[in-house]
Amino acid sequence: MNTATATRPESTPEHKAGVIRNGVNLDQLVGTIEAIKANPALAQFQFRTKTCWDGCGRSVTRIQGFSGAGQEDTSRSRPFEVASDEPPVLLGGNSAPNAVELVLTALASCLSVGYAYNAAAQGIPIEALEFDLEGDIDLHGFLGLSDQVRPGFRDIRLTYRVRSDAPREKLQALCDYVQRTSPVLDIIRNAVPVAVELAG
Repeated sequence: MNTATATRPESTPEHKAGVIRNGVNLDQLVGTIEAIKANPALAQFQFRTKTCWDGCGRSVTRIQGFSGAGQEDTSRSRPFEVASDEPPVLLGGNSAPNAVELVLTALASCLSVGYAYNAAAQGIPIEALEFDLEGDIDLHGFLGLSDQVRPGFRDIRLTYRVRSDAPREKLQALCDYVQRTSPVLDIIRNAVPVAVELAG
């Protein structure tokens, strides 16, 4: 798939009129692409979260501010809250998904956005899009019972379904492109430096 074709919406009469496709405003999408091409510094974003332990296996993360496009974003008047917990078999209260389930959620959400946006840019109408994910973990690593077993997922399997009148080859090519440009898939597939420190 041609990168330019995948990232820049096609110029059609309906686009010039301000079309919304797959819920995506193509004028805004084109504007964002053109602004970043003109000023690459606008592409730099920093996202932040704050997590507080809430007893036993539960924690609550608050997400509000971030910086991007050359400024601090103030569009969120209140923070989002995302809870996590563990199921009873892992000694938790079962009040929310656990952290590794949230990783699967983040991956599917990222791929969903990438697929819908790029489909819109290419003129591909999407009627429905679903992702099923499975991840396998061996608790020997997490429980410190073996230093030969990694604590995290040893593999993740993802199946997606798309309902669209576009040819299957085009939908597959789009999926291949989205995999190459997905931030969360990149985070999972490639090592990311993580600095950890105990605050004074």
